[in-house]
Amino acid sequence: MTNQDYYVYVYIDPRNYEEFYYGKGIGSRKLSHLKSDGDTEKANRIKAIQKVGLEPIIKVIAKDLTDDQAFLIEKTLIWKLGKTLTNISSGHFADKFRPKDTMHLNLFGFDFKNGIYYASVGERKGSHRSWNDCRKFGFLAAGQGAAYSDPMKTYEIGDIVIAYLKGKGYIGVGRVTDTAKRINDFTIGGKSIHNVDLEQKEIFKNADNDNSEYLVKVEWIKTFDKKDAKFIPKSNLFASQLIKASLEKQPETLKFIEQEFELNLNELLNN
Repeated sequence: MTNQDYYVYVYIDPRNYEEFYYGKGIGSRKLSHLKSDGDTEKANRIKAIQKVGLEPIIKVIAKDLTDDQAFLIEKTLIWKLGKTLTNISSGHFADKFRPKDTMHLNLFGFDFKNGIYYASVGERKGSHRSWNDCRKFGFLAAGQGAAYSDPMKTYEIGDIVIAYLKGKGYIGVGRVTDTAKRINDFTIGGKSIHNVDLEQKEIFKNADNDNSEYLVKVEWIKTFDKKDAKFIPKSNLFASQLIKASLEKQPETLKFIEQEFELNLNELLNN
């Protein structure tokens, strides 16, 4: 026996050709389950098959493997089986697999590199920024302290942002086209933002110190005026005081955005 004598096998129910068990082993390991007297789901399935005069179909899927190779392939197939997904919740290669019960979600690192994020515009009484400016000149901003500016620094080029105005609703969907810059370093059309006619001049407050506003450049795909913001009060739609939040686990909100903005968010991410 060499260190590449391992194989991975599958048990198939001949009544419906459904794959119901994956395993790895050497020698005659693949036959060892046929006479199991246990009360496991696998054993009961085999007994039910044999009760009608049939035998499980047993096929080797991959051969001439090392133990680690066989283990990884087995884990991949167990993950595919779905109902035994808990088998890979820990141990070797666990961090390489998609988490359980997430097929309805688009997951960062699995389905795409970038994320879909809720972005608070932060326009309110005494504010330092204006949605009209953000919309017209293509940016999002936050600052006047690290707690507000630090989230801006985590945006990656290609992220999809969904702008939210407190008390109004969702007002814009766009794509990040450049990482966050301190306001004194931010340009619009090749010109310093200081040379742009902004509606809200308070955005320049603390521009010369650590409390500066930080701006992220955004290519707006679709926007609305404040009076036309999209929201349903007392619903399950996501809303937060956070500057930035992932919408990965907010399927109802994502569906609402797609309907109201007439956009396909998955296509935006893929493009």
